[in-house]
Amino acid sequence: MLTERQRMILNAIIDDYIRSAEPVGSRSISKRGDVGYSPATIRNEMADLEDLGFLEQPHTSAGRIPSIKGYRYYVDHLVRHGEVNEQDLSTIRTFFADKMNQTEQIIQHAAMILSNLTNYTSIVLGPETFSNSLKHFQLIPISSDTAVAIVVTNTGHVENKTVSIPADMSMQDIEQAVNILNTRLIGVPLVRLKSKLYSEVGEELGRYVDKCELLLGVLDEALTSEDENRMFLSGTTNMLMQPEFKDVDKVKTLLDLFDETPALMRIFSALPSGIGVRIGTENAHVAINNCSLITASFSVEGQSFGTIGILGPTRMDYGKVIGLLEVLSSDMAALLSGRFK
Repeated sequence: MLTERQRMILNAIIDDYIRSAEPVGSRSISKRGDVGYSPATIRNEMADLEDLGFLEQPHTSAGRIPSIKGYRYYVDHLVRHGEVNEQDLSTIRTFFADKMNQTEQIIQHAAMILSNLTNYTSIVLGPETFSNSLKHFQLIPISSDTAVAIVVTNTGHVENKTVSIPADMSMQDIEQAVNILNTRLIGVPLVRLKSKLYSEVGEELGRYVDKCELLLGVLDEALTSEDENRMFLSGTTNMLMQPEFKDVDKVKTLLDLFDETPALMRIFSALPSGIGVRIGTENAHVAINNCSLITASFSVEGQSFGTIGILGPTRMDYGKVIGLLEVLSSDMAALLSGRFK
């Protein structure tokens, strides 16, 4: 799609913008030793790249910034993966050399190290998030408008909570919903319950129950875990240091999301295995439409045991973050494998 010269210029513009957070002009690109084209040639190519949707011109200045399409091309075709400098690598190796007996302690420290090395926000889901799955679910009415939801996991953990029942909802509909949920969601990891609820359960429930949306709301509330220790965040205020987030309302929306563990869990439950990169509006949640989320899952013997994520501005140092996540996720898998075999 792009010529070699366009690829070189796009790569140079994105690299410069990641470092400076300022629109990049043709003159500054021409001064780079690795480009070798005149400002006029670069200006023409920048105009073509803008027409193709890879660059944007934020205001009347001659400088351009990458678009979401530009960042996506950069991540998929241009960025160098796996390059971790010796200092960062030494920090990670020192971390794993420390003797930590508690899994929770390991995950908390991993989140802290990632946020410190990147100056972004790190999010880590621990092994129990994926290894704990639903074994049985009950919804027992205790009055005309309340019921007790009982969630039993494969590890034997039992969680009870009281939920509200709409006044005009019949017992028959409730029993139908519980039966479908137990048929469809047994063995599903807890972190994936919400997404499966609205897809698989919701689809079947709609064929049998008139008040499907109301019932799904009840089940959603019933399956919302009060245990927030499965997710660890570090560097949540790092966004305040990024030029893109000087807008108070934008930052508030983001910080509000950090306080909503169930919402974050749903975002992570839909992510691919291995290394995943979602840029700007590729993220489903509106609060992170101005951010990029890079994640790496780690597995033991083919079983998903956790996910590490970095959330930062779209002007993110993708190569560095991907390299760090590859190293850390691999080391996390090796360290935790002995504990969960």
